Amino acid sequence: MEVLTPTELAAWLADASRPRPLLLDVREPWEFDRCRIDGAINVPMQTIPERMQELDEAAPIVAICHHGMRSYQVASYLERAGFETLYNLSGGVAAWADQVDPAMPRY
Repeated sequence: MEVLTPTELAAWLADASRPRPLLLDVREPWEFDRCRIDGAINVPMQTIPERMQELDEAAPIVAICHHGMRSYQVASYLERAGFETLYNLSGGVAAWADQVDPAMPRY
């Protein structure tokens, strides 16, 4: 697993020459409803074991949460389960709001 900063992820998403990663937001639905990175899918952390078959093991996956701790745990779990290209968004959506999208609602 690698760690991405919000600015690194923003640059990746803006680069049409790179394959777009799966943005896996592992927060609770109420958190996801409050704010999210465009294009992210919501799979709450506790549902990952039963829903990981929905994820493409070969696709680059960026795990996202509020501050980066839950997403780190999920990315580690997926790595142990055989997923190959995993990233954790350092600082989560809170850091994304600080560094990339100041208009994003905060909580």
